Amino acid sequence: MRVTSEYYGRYQAPLDGGPLPLDGNMDLIKAVTNYFEVTDGFEISIRSDVPAGSGLGGSSTMIVSMIGAMANWLDVDMSKTEMAALAYHLEREVIGLGGGKQDQYAAVFGGFNSLKIDRNGVNVLPARISPDIIYELQCRSVMCFTGTTHDSAAIIDTQVKSYKEGKNDLALDHSKDIAVRLRSALRHGEIDVVGNLLAESWEYKKKFSDKVTNSTLDNFYNTAIKAGAIGGKVSGAGGGGFMYFVTDYDKKSNVSKALAKAGATISEFNFEPEGVVSWRSKA
Repeated sequence: MRVTSEYYGRYQAPLDGGPLPLDGNMDLIKAVTNYFEVTDGFEISIRSDVPAGSGLGGSSTMIVSMIGAMANWLDVDMSKTEMAALAYHLEREVIGLGGGKQDQYAAVFGGFNSLKIDRNGVNVLPARISPDIIYELQCRSVMCFTGTTHDSAAIIDTQVKSYKEGKNDLALDHSKDIAVRLRSALRHGEIDVVGNLLAESWEYKKKFSDKVTNSTLDNFYNTAIKAGAIGGKVSGAGGGGFMYFVTDYDKKSNVSKALAKAGATISEFNFEPEGVVSWRSKA
């Protein structure tokens, strides 16, 4: 089953030519058009294959797509770094949606990257994984929708609270170390190691906050492992949305069937190598 939604909206620009109000109704779109000072009116159709609160960075992907489309339409020259930085600014600082910077940069750059984030900004480090390794990983991947969504900002707030109370420092440090090791394993084509690192990462992620997992997610995870998955984790902040697993090659079908029987919806996907792309129709 593909979860699809389409939105259509018409807005009358303010008589004074000012910005559209951010009032909780399609703010992702309005924040972008306000930035580009589009006040003459426009019509836009937006389609998403995943629901809001899925943990797949849908809101960041949406705002990145809007920036790419507007920049193309208005002939504004923007680098990928500039687009990602603007997406973060609009989503997190202008609209005020909670979260980090990884989603915007992942949507803009695509592919497999490490992000080094510090006070000096964000440095995108491409992993440069060979195509045959990516194909192998694709063939051994299972992703499923758990049937529930989440409020990522609320879960992130509990993680921040735990951090300030000194409850998840070690889990955060270990997760950072795992990301470094996972990058190396991917570069060397060690898919089994990737699965094991995901399993290790999931154990630490659950220590970020008591809202990361629940009985439903635990049941899906245990079901996948018993059916032959090597390891996996929930996407995004946790609490619902999608789960991703790496399996033995000959166990992928077993894992998919077991998860479906348990009530999850298997979702077909492909790794995106290019990131944001915009074009003008010749029709």
